[in-house]
Amino acid sequence: MYLPELPLHLVDVDPDEVARPVLVVGMKRMSGEHELNFHTHRKAQLFFMHRGEMTCEASNALWLVPPQSALWIPGSTRHRIKGRAPLEGFSMFVEPDAVVTLPRECCAVSVSPLLRELLFRAAALPALYPLDGKEARLVTVLLDELAAAQVEDLRLPMPTDTRLRRLVELLTAHPADGATMKKWAKRIGVGERTLNRLLVQETGMSFGRWRQRLHIILALQWLTRGASVQSVAIDLGYESASSFVTMFQKALGTSPARYIARRLDLASSDAGD
Repeated sequence: MYLPELPLHLVDVDPDEVARPVLVVGMKRMSGEHELNFHTHRKAQLFFMHRGEMTCEASNALWLVPPQSALWIPGSTRHRIKGRAPLEGFSMFVEPDAVVTLPRECCAVSVSPLLRELLFRAAALPALYPLDGKEARLVTVLLDELAAAQVEDLRLPMPTDTRLRRLVELLTAHPADGATMKKWAKRIGVGERTLNRLLVQETGMSFGRWRQRLHIILALQWLTRGASVQSVAIDLGYESASSFVTMFQKALGTSPARYIARRLDLASSDAGD
């Protein structure tokens, strides 16, 4: 399926002003990086990545959106997005009261083949599609399928404390650094107990769990971009690829190779449609 090359935020009109339950916009970027700083809009939004990956910071968390996954952002939620080409997918804007069963908090969701096809079809509708007839029925099915989508655990809680934000920057820049929590605490100018208390207070996770979740997010980004399991394991500081695979499988229920292959296979099969 073909999408024209468009900026990720391009919409002919303000989506909040479109008087329809749903507006779906195709997006494609084949070169460069994209960043849209913190902003809000009245309508809820679904980012679906057909190819490529995107990160979004919202609700005190960092969310990864790998291929064939989507991120749900409730209306009026402050968020910012980052992505690196090649990127291809959809942005869907939804009236907050269109379906009462839609999530009230940010969450990553898996995208079924039916939901993918409905997004493709809805993107071809005019912004002001008829409110009766086949267009409205398609939108109704789209919302029903979205409400039934399975939530994925691709959330990295993000602290707000300035010292912890510095820790995030350091750990992200040097993920293979296996220093103890005591050493990391010293690097940001706090005691070990203070670091642990602040992390649990702001993220709900211990230092070890938070760093492991960061490793999963980074691994998915690198694997999506074509890195090998071996190189990812090394870049994250694991002694062997097998130890990294074991950690990944315990966290996401499948091996990294199978996780990525499934999404890339889905994207490839759609490309030939």
